[in-house]
Formats: sequence, C-alpha cells, structure tokens
Amino acid sequence: MSALIAAWLAHLVAAASPGPAILLAARTGVTQGFATGFWLSAGLALGGLIWAVAALFGLAALFQFVPTLFWLFKLAGAGFLIWLAVQMWRHARDPMDMTAPAVAAPKSGWGAFRLGLLAQLANPKPAVFFGAVFAAAVPPGTALWAVALLLLGVFFNELLCTLGVARAFSFAAPRHAYQRFKHHIDRVFGGFLAGLGVKLATS
Repeated sequence: MSALIAAWLAHLVAAASPGPAILLAARTGVTQGFATGFWLSAGLALGGLIWAVAALFGLAALFQFVPTLFWLFKLAGAGFLIWLAVQMWRHARDPMDMTAPAVAAPKSGWGAFRLGLLAQLANPKPAVFFGAVFAAAVPPGTALWAVALLLLGVFFNELLCTLGVARAFSFAAPRHAYQRFKHHIDRVFGGFLAGLGVKLATS
C-alpha cells in the first residue's frame, strides 16, 4: 500500500506540472468557461488513464525494445501540438465577445472532450513514466483491487488538476483580462504550446 501511495503522489506532482494539459485547461477556462473546461478535463483524464493502462500491459517495455516506434509516436504528437499552436497564432487577432452566451456555455462538450483526449495521447512520455512507476509500485502478483485503485487515482489526479486550472481561469477577472489582451495572450499560449511540441520531438 505504501508503494501505491508513493506512485499516486508521484503522478499527482506530474499531473500538476506545467505542460500541454495545464495550458489547454487554462485557455479553455478563460475562453469558453468552466462547463467546457470540465469536458476538456474529462478527455485529458481519460487520455492519462489510457497511457497508464498501456504501460501496465507492457507498452513502456515495447518502446524500449522498439525505439523507432516511440520516436514515431513522439513525432506525431509533436506535430499535433504544433498544429494547435499554429491555430492559436493564426486566430489571435480574431475578436471575441466575452459577454456572449457561448462563452459561458460549452460550444461543444464532445469537441472539448475529444481535444483533451487527443492532446493527452499526443505525448507518449507518460507511458514511459507509468512504466517506471508501475515497476516499483505494481510487482507481479499485486491484487487486482490495488491496481484498480491506482488507475482510479491516475484518472482523478488528471481530472482534478486540469479542472482546477480551468475553474480558476473561468472567473470574470481572467476573462476580462483575456478580452483586453487576447492578441498577445493567444500568441503566448501558442508559443508555449509550439515550444512543448518541439521539445517533445527533440527530447
């Protein structure tokens, strides 16, 4: 149980660290509100869970034995993140009416969920992280309930960390600041996202 708790805490720190998930949660919260942020966070959480399950079934080991596969995953993920960054940059000057109902209500819950899922799956490094963590926390013969408990912890770590960020950025003050400086903020968001994509591709 102590190993499981340590694994859960290690992932909690990783989930709360700045990265594509936190960045997208902040931007979604400030541009589309908390409801859309919830669906984005659900997609991000499911993506994290998928990587955890994949690592549990040996994907991390497969990446080690076939590094070309990991490299291809990284390139595809980096391309997706850079594509998102380009979209932010291109539409940075587009006006946005922050008083419109579409800001408070989700434009598309499914669209936000799908974006979160794809953004999380775009980064294969969690599979390596989970593989290392599970090697210590989930030795052969670990009870099924303990594995299920750890996977549930992974899901809620991802969900609550990104949901908290989306909520914080959905309040009126951040939204009005975004309305005023949208052009600059979108390009900063896009620049960071592009940087993360390049880092993923080259690391």
